[in-house]
Amino acid sequence: MADQVVFYIFAALILGFAVLVITAKSTVHSVLYLVADFLCVAALYVVLQAQFLAVIQVMVYAGGIVVLYLFVVMLVNLKRPPEAHSDPHRLGKLGLVMGLAVFVELGAIGAYGWLKPSGVGGTLEANNIEQVGRALYTDYFVPFEVASVLLLVAMIGAIVLAKREQ
Repeated sequence: MADQVVFYIFAALILGFAVLVITAKSTVHSVLYLVADFLCVAALYVVLQAQFLAVIQVMVYAGGIVVLYLFVVMLVNLKRPPEAHSDPHRLGKLGLVMGLAVFVELGAIGAYGWLKPSGVGGTLEANNIEQVGRALYTDYFVPFEVASVLLLVAMIGAIVLAKREQ
């Protein structure tokens, strides 16, 4: 019972910080709320007995990714006033449809989790690092490699776009 209460507290903090990230007027404050959000996610992993994922969350996201965000924030001229978003090419209806599609997908995932048989999923054992490694390189090897190729393509695209502007 206490684990559920702590879980819901951290889940509420994660949602609250996520809302603050997108509603903050200052970009620096937005990045700081993002750090707090990542740290709450790491704490949630600890509650769920996934200590390895908690450490990786802090090192990779709260450490590395946020440093990159801060570099971008510091490189952008923060003295300019915010621009009004009146782009005639903006596709608001498409964005609404895509948002609804994501909401339906999340509902389907929740329904599957609610209705799945009790034998599916298994329990966590003491050595979850070994379980993560085994699952990553057996069951999820192809999605792992697809994600790495997508990241490589994004990095090459960013380099090409940066070279064009020079």
